[in-house]
Amino acid sequence: MSRRRRRTAPPLRTLATGTVLALLGALLTLLAPPAAAAPPAAPAPAVPAAAAGEVRGGDALYGGGFACTLGFNAVAGGVSYGIIPGHCATAGGSWAADVDGARVSVGVTAGYTFPGSDYGLVRYTNTSVSYPGEVRGSGGVPVDITGATDPQPGMTLCHYGRVTGYQCGRLQQVGVTVNYPGGVVYGLFRSDICSEPGDTGGPAFSGGRAVGIIVGSSGNCTTGGTTFYQPIRPILAAYGLTLP
Repeated sequence: MSRRRRRTAPPLRTLATGTVLALLGALLTLLAPPAAAAPPAAPAPAVPAAAAGEVRGGDALYGGGFACTLGFNAVAGGVSYGIIPGHCATAGGSWAADVDGARVSVGVTAGYTFPGSDYGLVRYTNTSVSYPGEVRGSGGVPVDITGATDPQPGMTLCHYGRVTGYQCGRLQQVGVTVNYPGGVVYGLFRSDICSEPGDTGGPAFSGGRAVGIIVGSSGNCTTGGTTFYQPIRPILAAYGLTLP
């Protein structure tokens, strides 16, 4: 992609920029396909409804033959939404999730911004599924998210990716600019936590407060690496969202 796309989201507020970081394209977790395989040839068919189940931050969302990790659930005007990276939202118009052992349709892309910033929104349409404000934590055990906070250097940070699971470390830098193959993204923050392709979109939180979503990485979890995140508060403000 060589130009900025916007759908339905209002203009962003300008975010502070900092040191320009060039990431290796292969490590930018851009729409990584499901782990250990190319997009599956015969995935479980998506069906329009399912028995009551839940989809929470840290779960996988499938769209356009790819998978991203869901960041956080949010609400606006009584409607539930899921927050994902913008570069994920560009690939899928409709989304499915694994609920109670079946892959079911859960929603459609409601808007995205990428490049410039990197966030998108899924509007949930399957009312047979619940979308709690929790995210997955250690061992997949839910962590209740009670609000949002701005990233601060030195703060303790944890994130959850569908490939590497739950990890914690320190937030290192804010106001980071990243050169993606698809364009420049501003106003990100960076931690010393590693991540792998497929973790993109995962929730980053400090205690019970949402801080951001994974949008890219450098290095890996074998030799060490860092992860880059889109802050959560500008996303909430752009769409008028609140965390449930």
